[in-house]
Amino acid sequence: MNKTLGYSLALAVALAAPFIGYPVFLAKLLCFALFACAFNLLIGFTGLLSFGHAAFFGGAGYVVGNALKVWGWPVELSLFMGLLSGAGLGLVMGGLAIRRQGIYFSMITLALAQMVFFIALRAGGFTGGEDGLQGVPRGSVLGMIDLGNDLLLYFFVLALAVGAFALIVRTVHSPFGQVLMAIKENEPRAISLGYDVDKYKLLAFVLSAALAGLAGGLKVLVQGFETLTDVHWTMSGLVVLMTLVGGMGTLAGPILGAVIIIMLENKLGDWGIYLSSVSGIEWFTTIGEAVNMVVGLIFIICVLAFRRGIIGEFLAWSRKKPVARPA
Repeated sequence: MNKTLGYSLALAVALAAPFIGYPVFLAKLLCFALFACAFNLLIGFTGLLSFGHAAFFGGAGYVVGNALKVWGWPVELSLFMGLLSGAGLGLVMGGLAIRRQGIYFSMITLALAQMVFFIALRAGGFTGGEDGLQGVPRGSVLGMIDLGNDLLLYFFVLALAVGAFALIVRTVHSPFGQVLMAIKENEPRAISLGYDVDKYKLLAFVLSAALAGLAGGLKVLVQGFETLTDVHWTMSGLVVLMTLVGGMGTLAGPILGAVIIIMLENKLGDWGIYLSSVSGIEWFTTIGEAVNMVVGLIFIICVLAFRRGIIGEFLAWSRKKPVARPA
């Protein structure tokens, strides 16, 4: 009941948010929240730390961008192609990396993702090279819903993000998800029970990559461009940070982590200017230039004080909270 209430409140806030804030920025938040949830499915519920998720996020973004701008495909088909490209790339990278464990798995995913980055850098005809892919049109859904309207765009992204999140929740609570968690907790025991753990891990990797690809495609649709930043290794590090700050292995944690990190990246300068005007301290106007330092400080605080992440610590505290008994 508590989870249902929490999800209902979160959905209510999401529905009301575009009438208070800027819909395009809020849609961007949803894209990164979906990206973090997709990554969390792999690290939080399967125990696989990938440093290559930027390849799926940015690679699918380029596919969707070209589908909309160059090939003239409809929005629905373009996003589906982005999802498929993420899954296909995940199948290739996962097939090469999945038989390794621990840091070796992580380093292989990082190396493969960097290969994707350098391909994107050189394939200027497809990616635009260092200039990126600019002027991607939003189009319309089913020929009726004009995504040029920021409000309609937000609700379209919200609908897909909610659907993807529901799929993640269903996956985690399915027998397949229970096997993934068994592999995370004790892989040798899962093997002894007869499970083909490599197959399960590969399926989880492909599903995570597909959802990351959908998130990347939606981001291109929202912002109208795609750049090398989305396929760079720093984007893989950013999604790791989002997941750890919010709470790895929790369903809502990555969403909160994405909101915190993206809000800091985009709004810290504005907050600094406001603080400077209120306090009269000129130094606050420069705080926007120190985003990485502030984000790093938050990460250190979370590691020291919130080892399970914000949501993880809250859930742990609520379980320990004594229940009042009648006299």
